[in-house]
Amino acid sequence: MSVDTLTPPQAGAAQPVLAMRQDFVRLGAEFHSTSPPQGLPQPRLRVLSADAAALLGLALPQHDDARRSWAELFSGNQAARDASAISTVYAGHQFGNWAGQLGDGRAHLLGEARSRDARQAMGHAWWEVQIKGAGPTPFSRRGDGRAVLRSSIREFLCSEAMHALGVPTTRALCLVDSELPVRRESLETAAVVTRLSPSFLRFGHFEHFSHGGRHDALRRLVDYTVARLYPAAADSANPALALLREVVAATAPTIARWQCVGFVHGVMNTDNMSMLGWTIDYGPFGFLDAFDPGYTPNTTDSWGRYAWARQPAVARWNLLALAQALLPLIGDEQAARDAVEDFADAFMVEMDRGMQAKLGLRADDPAASLETDRDLVQDWLDLLAACRADWTLSHRLLARVVELPEAPPPVQWLRQFDAWPQRAADWLARLRARQHGLDAAARAERARDMLRSNPCYVLRHHLGQQAIAQARDGDFSAVLRLHRVLRMPFDEQPGCEDLAAAPPPDAGPPVLSCSS
Repeated sequence: MSVDTLTPPQAGAAQPVLAMRQDFVRLGAEFHSTSPPQGLPQPRLRVLSADAAALLGLALPQHDDARRSWAELFSGNQAARDASAISTVYAGHQFGNWAGQLGDGRAHLLGEARSRDARQAMGHAWWEVQIKGAGPTPFSRRGDGRAVLRSSIREFLCSEAMHALGVPTTRALCLVDSELPVRRESLETAAVVTRLSPSFLRFGHFEHFSHGGRHDALRRLVDYTVARLYPAAADSANPALALLREVVAATAPTIARWQCVGFVHGVMNTDNMSMLGWTIDYGPFGFLDAFDPGYTPNTTDSWGRYAWARQPAVARWNLLALAQALLPLIGDEQAARDAVEDFADAFMVEMDRGMQAKLGLRADDPAASLETDRDLVQDWLDLLAACRADWTLSHRLLARVVELPEAPPPVQWLRQFDAWPQRAADWLARLRARQHGLDAAARAERARDMLRSNPCYVLRHHLGQQAIAQARDGDFSAVLRLHRVLRMPFDEQPGCEDLAAAPPPDAGPPVLSCSS
C-alpha cells in the first residue's frame, strides 16, 4: 500500500497545502530507506518558480507567514518531524567504470502530488517532489548530504531555463537557504532545491538489482516503471524489451536538443540518466560560449569523455548499459542490442531537424536535400570551431542575415569570424544559394522561425557566477532577474542586452567541480 500524507492544516492560509502519497514504497524495503531529512535551521525562501508551482496547483506565498511555511516544508524541516521521506538505492557506471552501489546521497523524496494538468507533465498524472541538500541518507557514503548555495542556484536556474528552451527536464519549484555552514573547497552556506519530476528513476536503479543478481526485484521494478511511465509497453510480449525501446526513443530527442542549444551536461554517468529521457542532475554543466566541440565543464573529466561532441555517443553507451541490466528479463541479447542501435537513427532525425531549423532550412524548399543540408551543417560547425565563434550569438544573428540577403551581415555576426572571413563569406553564399527563390515575405517568415529556434538568452557561466556572488552577500536580485529573463529565452527583452552578450574576453571557459 502507498502511504498518503498531507501537510497538516495550520491557522490562517499560510501553510502550502500539498496532498502527497508515497507510492514508491510499494516496491518493498529493498528499494529504499526511510530517512528523515535533517532540514535547515532558520530556513529562508529565496526563489520560487510560479510555473512549477502551477504544476502542483500550489498558491504562491503572498505574505511573510506563508513564505516561512514554504521554507519549513521545502527545507525538509516538516518532513524531519513526520518521518515520511524516503531515499532510493541505485548503482551506476561513472566515467565508464562500474561504481557499485550508490543511491540518493543528498536527496529525499517527500512523496508525489497529483498533476494539476497531466498535459503539463507529458501525460503523467503525478509529480514526485524531491528535496536536494537536506542532510545525509543511508546512501551518502560518508558525505554530509548537503548542497551549497552556489550549486543550488545553478540547478534552480538551469532547470527552469532548460524547460523554457524546450528541453525535457526535471523542474525546480523553489530554493531555500540557511546560514548553516558547509565545508567544500572552502566554507560555504547550505541550501535546498525542491525538484519535480514524474519519476526520478535512473538507469542505475536497474543496474543495481541486475548486477546483484536480484532478478525478482528487477522484474518488480520493470513492472512498476512500465505501469507508471510507459503503460503501452505492458501489452508487449516482452515488456522489458518494450521498456528499453521506449527509453531509447525518449533519450534521443533530449540529447539532440542539448546539442542544438549548446548545453553540456558534464557528468553523464548512468546514475545521472533518467528513465524518462529527461535532463536530470545539474552538476558541472555549461552552455557553449566560444564553440569548442571538445569542451566539457567538468574539472574531473580531464580526458573529455563528456564533451559536447561526445554526448550522443555516451548516451548510446549508457543505453547499452541499461540494456545489459535488463537482459536477464529481455532474454535476447541481439534484440536488446538492436533496440539500442535505434538510438543513432532517432538522434540523427532529431539533430537534422534541429539544425535545419537553426539555419532556416526546410525539407520542402525547392533546393532541399538532406545530404546537402548535412554538409552545410557540418561545414558550419567546422567554421564555428575554427573561429571559436560564440554559439548562441552566431545562430541568433544568422536570422538577420537570412531575412535581409542583400544587406551586409551584421557587424556583430562578422566579428565572430574575424579569423576566417573569406571562409565565412563562402559558407554564407552556400546558405543563400540553398534558400534561393524565397521572396521577401517568405524570408521574413523564415527569420521569425529561426528566432524561435535560436535563443537570445542562455544561462551563461559568467552570468551565473555574478548572480551567485551577489547572493552570497544576501542580494538575490541578479538571481531573480536571470530567472525572469530565462523564462522567455527566445524573446528579446528591453534592458537585458547584457544578458545576451558574449562573456568578456578574460572570462575564460567555465570549469566546475562536481560540488558545483
